[in-house]
Amino acid sequence: MDGANNQDSLHSLIFISIASYRDAQLVPTIRDCLAKAKSPDRLRFGICWQHSSDEESLSFLDDTRFQILDTDWRDSKGACWARSEIMKLWHGEDWFFQIDSHCRFASGWDETLIQMARQAPSVKPILSTYPPPFTPSENEVFGGEPFQMAFQGFTPEGIPFMKPLAIPNWQHRDGPLRARFLAAGFLFAPGCFVEEVPYDPDLYFIGEEATMTLRAYTHGYDLFHPSRAVVWHDYVRAYATRHWDDHTKANKVTQEWGELDLRSKEKVRLLLAGQSVESHGLGSVRTLKEYEDYAGLSFSLRKGQNYTLLSEEPPNPEPPPDWAEQIYPWMVRITVDAAALPVGSLDDPAFWYVSVHDEERNEIFRRDFPRAELETLSGKEPKISLICEFQSGIIPATWSIWPVSRSRGWLQRIRGVLAESDYTILLEDAPESS
Repeated sequence: MDGANNQDSLHSLIFISIASYRDAQLVPTIRDCLAKAKSPDRLRFGICWQHSSDEESLSFLDDTRFQILDTDWRDSKGACWARSEIMKLWHGEDWFFQIDSHCRFASGWDETLIQMARQAPSVKPILSTYPPPFTPSENEVFGGEPFQMAFQGFTPEGIPFMKPLAIPNWQHRDGPLRARFLAAGFLFAPGCFVEEVPYDPDLYFIGEEATMTLRAYTHGYDLFHPSRAVVWHDYVRAYATRHWDDHTKANKVTQEWGELDLRSKEKVRLLLAGQSVESHGLGSVRTLKEYEDYAGLSFSLRKGQNYTLLSEEPPNPEPPPDWAEQIYPWMVRITVDAAALPVGSLDDPAFWYVSVHDEERNEIFRRDFPRAELETLSGKEPKISLICEFQSGIIPATWSIWPVSRSRGWLQRIRGVLAESDYTILLEDAPESS
């Protein structure tokens, strides 16, 4: 990283942003963050503590390293609002590190991140990813495989969404790899990011990461994934209270979540179309088109190139002019014997990680089937069928199901081969002749 003499790892201050909403893992996260840091005295915390009166109090109130926004949960406007408020607490620290409130850390994580950022071939690098999973317990297990953020598809509103995917051959990488996206729950950047790309309080949830990616890239920041596991994240969160579950008319909150979500999605739509907005818009260093070329995406067509679907490292090579016409809508039917599923898959599910692969087992699609959907399958039929619909220029060949139990965590993964009758291209209805 050029021009980073003032960010020497021995003297740098790191501002850590944590937006916590009624999360029992906040205190364990902070304690682990401090315990595993090489230089805990050089950490500065900004925390938006959204909680109820009966939750565990924070023991860090008298620690000068901490600035805490004590917020009644009823007054919360969501994670993006909280992250925006936290940025106002930044006082020129060299580095900005945004994390979630349910994480664990590798030993020396602070030194590792600074060194990796300095290895990046960029004046303004951002290290970001979906961290590998862990489950809070007395004997916590941490896998060593780092993850990247892979393109998964577009929502019905045209918003790209991503999935975690293991980084291949990570053991042989000396530095970070280039990325297409940034993650809200792991974002490590130079401190100037706070001033140049401040968080948008008007966003709610869907589209947060896509728009922050665009804003960062068009403001001149380069995106990278760490090539080592530095942080672990609890994805199951069976204990969690969600903002959208709380913020309903029945709870007499300041603002219902549906209102916040509608306003947010309209702003996301404008940003993805490259249109101007009143505040927190795109930058002028790069264009939206330059990002699309770099990432291999088309927001207007709602398609991703095959190179992108295979999660190859960007920037994308120049595609053929008709690349979008070679991306087809697929429907895949996955059939599995209920008896072959691991214990806990159906009687105690959190979700199932269901994926479709090509002949070389490269993942080309993933969908997480939620608990509510899985409960409708429980014990009804000896065979279970799951339907996956997605766009790809790659022929599907195999599948896998990785169940996650609320009480047992990640279970055994099962795999299968698709027969030709299990997948088809969804053809558009031909117009009726007059």
